[in-house]
Amino acid sequence: MARNSYMKLGSSRFRLSPPMILALMYMGVILIGSGLLWLPLSQTGEVSFGDALFTATSAVTVTGLVVVQAGTDFTVLGQGIIAALIQFGGLGLMVFAVLILSAFDIPLGMPHKVMLREDLNQATVSNLGPLVRVIALVAVACEAVGAVILSFVFVPEFGWQHGIWSAVFHSISAFNNAGFSLYSDSMTRWVGNPAINLVISVMFILGGLGFIVVGDLYQKRRWKTLTLHSKLMIVGTGVLIVLGAVVFGALEWRNPATLGGLNSTAERLWAAWFQGVTPRSAGFSTTDTGGMGDAATLWTMALMVVGGGSTSTAGGIKVTSLIVMILATAAFFRRQSSLTVFGRSLGLEEVLKVMALGTISVAVMFTAVFIMSLTQEGLFLETSFEVVSAFGTVGLSMGQTSELDPLGRVVIMSLMFLGRVGPLSLGFFLAARSTARIRYPESKVFLG
Repeated sequence: MARNSYMKLGSSRFRLSPPMILALMYMGVILIGSGLLWLPLSQTGEVSFGDALFTATSAVTVTGLVVVQAGTDFTVLGQGIIAALIQFGGLGLMVFAVLILSAFDIPLGMPHKVMLREDLNQATVSNLGPLVRVIALVAVACEAVGAVILSFVFVPEFGWQHGIWSAVFHSISAFNNAGFSLYSDSMTRWVGNPAINLVISVMFILGGLGFIVVGDLYQKRRWKTLTLHSKLMIVGTGVLIVLGAVVFGALEWRNPATLGGLNSTAERLWAAWFQGVTPRSAGFSTTDTGGMGDAATLWTMALMVVGGGSTSTAGGIKVTSLIVMILATAAFFRRQSSLTVFGRSLGLEEVLKVMALGTISVAVMFTAVFIMSLTQEGLFLETSFEVVSAFGTVGLSMGQTSELDPLGRVVIMSLMFLGRVGPLSLGFFLAARSTARIRYPESKVFLG
């Protein structure tokens, strides 16, 4: 189906798969956003086009890595443009296209459904309309509630005008797992504030669960009736949240540059909680990321690689991919020919997809680290951290983003884009899908 999608230009016919068309759409929005951010009305100082391009790429890919500060280098108009780009990138361009078409009662054709399926990472084109409505409803509701609660923190501190805008901006950024903040120190000044620690984290956890899971929970509300995907996401997310917070707290409890330098045990616990969940694509921080020890840095990188859920605002290889890897490994050692979980079985196709995703992800990150190591100054671990953060569309940095050379910026922008578009989508339009006409006899190779 996808290979029959094409675009016409004059008398020539250029065949483009839906993932390629979506990639071009994302590129177009990034370029438009760059131009808008480059306007004098959008900036307070001298923001070059390269800075604007990097910022727009980071916003559309909901990453959060920055070379200039959103709160000081851009005006309220520029900040509003960044928030709009975050919203577009987080929910997906095709979702907005479908909402606009629905508003004007324009039917959704099969080519548009195929592109929407790829944008939402779905297996079929059925029930896409209701899914889009669920996405829009969940996003608006969560962001509105989050903005109201955050305003009780920001308004008393900054006044009505800036306080309300700060609440709205950070609510959009949090739900879309963007990690953009109006403050250079992110959320560190509120390290012990329960409202900030709970609201911001709950919002990016909901956004990272995926719209399908949130909609499934809202409609069914019973564990037995939930889909297998929802069950895997809920269990996997819960385990990663607990492990993330506990391990980070144990590793950094006495580190004076992070948890050890806080004033009270309560602040340490809040910081351990926040820093344990934020690597899974959120990008906010309440402690100095650059002050982490090597072990905590590696642990954070592992969480950034995993990311959130499918059809969510988060990046990474996805929680369900990690679970399938674990199940496949367990089945191998148990000499089982199929994967079973929660009374359901998973086929070989899911395992092959995860293998492809893992292979592409490792290859992309390794290549990026190698290229950046050629010219970029800094510690190898810091460079690797930057690469993983960009590819996982997380946004955490150990301070190297602002010091990137031109080649480093290109690499990081490319990683953010690839991390958002998706390695499997990239492989989808690079490889032709066809059925083999000739079958060869099976054989064996020695492995391990």
